[in-house]
Amino acid sequence: MKVAAAAAGSVLLPPAVRGQPVSDAFGAGVSPIDDEHGWARVPSILARIKAPTFPNRSFPVTRYGAKADGVTDSSAAFRRAIAACAAAGGGRVVVDGGAFLTGPIHLRSRVNLEVKEGATVKFLTDPKAYDLNVLTRFEGVELMGLSPLVYASNARDIAITGSGTLDGQAGNTVWWHWNGNVRYGWKPGMGNQRAARVQLFDMAERGVPVGSRRFGAESYLRPNFIQPYGCTNVLVEGITIRNSPMWEINPVLCRNVTVRGVQIDSHGPNNDGCDPESCHDVLIERCRFDTGDDCIAIKSGRNADGRRVNVPTENVVIRDCEMHDGHGGVTIGSEISGGVRHVYAERNKMDSPQLDRALRLKNNAMRGGVLEHIYMRDVQVGQLADAVLQVDFLYEEGANGDFPPVVRDVELQRVTSKKSTYGLYLRGYEKGTIDDIRVIDCTFDGVAKPDVVEHVTGLVRRNVAVNGEKVSR
Repeated sequence: MKVAAAAAGSVLLPPAVRGQPVSDAFGAGVSPIDDEHGWARVPSILARIKAPTFPNRSFPVTRYGAKADGVTDSSAAFRRAIAACAAAGGGRVVVDGGAFLTGPIHLRSRVNLEVKEGATVKFLTDPKAYDLNVLTRFEGVELMGLSPLVYASNARDIAITGSGTLDGQAGNTVWWHWNGNVRYGWKPGMGNQRAARVQLFDMAERGVPVGSRRFGAESYLRPNFIQPYGCTNVLVEGITIRNSPMWEINPVLCRNVTVRGVQIDSHGPNNDGCDPESCHDVLIERCRFDTGDDCIAIKSGRNADGRRVNVPTENVVIRDCEMHDGHGGVTIGSEISGGVRHVYAERNKMDSPQLDRALRLKNNAMRGGVLEHIYMRDVQVGQLADAVLQVDFLYEEGANGDFPPVVRDVELQRVTSKKSTYGLYLRGYEKGTIDDIRVIDCTFDGVAKPDVVEHVTGLVRRNVAVNGEKVSR
């Protein structure tokens, strides 16, 4: 029965993955750069990441009936413009000259949604507008649910560009209160996501086929903002994102993804900035994150569902970004059951009393997964609320599970911090050890408490100074 359920769910995988052995769905194990290690791997990764190009054709949404008054529902006009662009063989769907109100935008192959400087796309706040029963993920679990605000499925060569703004219009009276927290506007008697979330996770654990996991607006499971699903050659560049219902940029099962020069300002619950999930070859650069959750969170599916799909996120380069408020600057997890490998973060700047950690790996024995080959260098941290490096295997369910997590080969080099509670906070458990952590040429000042190091093997500190004193091991 479990095999049959898994097979029934697999038909919903994108063509890039469907029918292939999961271990090499994205070429893992056959890459010509598998013999390259550490930072030597980065040039080969970057050489493969190419932003898509588009024919020089423009399709202004106003030509198809959109109104720049911010109140007229222009959903049909956006659909017509995208359909015309795709039918012509591709080009730019242009938003210019004011504020435009729309429901979900579904991109198609060879379509670049360009939001010009001074233009704003405002999204409808009626949840029923998104009740389209699309293949999506909620917290790393596949379902047929509400459409993300900007969505694409199995498309090739898609982009969202320009200097304009995407405004999800979420707030304590729209979307955010669905999480059931009074901080975000929920009040007793109001609906919330709790029951449906438990039901979805239970269905995944029991192997219920994805096509039978149907959750509409009445379930209160919030959609993510931008979600290309099973797409190849994806570009998100230059735009400003505000007020998201949930995660902001969430490519799933995608190959060749570039997120460049994006400004994110969204402080709602679970408002992660950029969450590449089960993706291969990802570049995130020159972005500014000011978020209500992790600035960047690398993921690969949750628990049994992540193990069923079994596609890791790998080959991720994060550089020249700014991280302000958030739970973590660069986070890996917690929906990480498919694993992650080869993550490189360099020349980033982080600074906020509301930013908890610089590099955070969070996992537990319900998630499982191998997290390996993770490197951070030349990062400047002003202040943090918690730790410069945190690896926590006791997150949520902790040791209560049958899938001990693995972390190995993590390196911090030339990372400086001016204020934090901890330098290192490394917490494994007896059956879940943290292996091969290297801290090299780092300076941590203003550290309030000693390092926490539990069930860690192969910890190396070389040329490290904490509060002005050399630390060695």
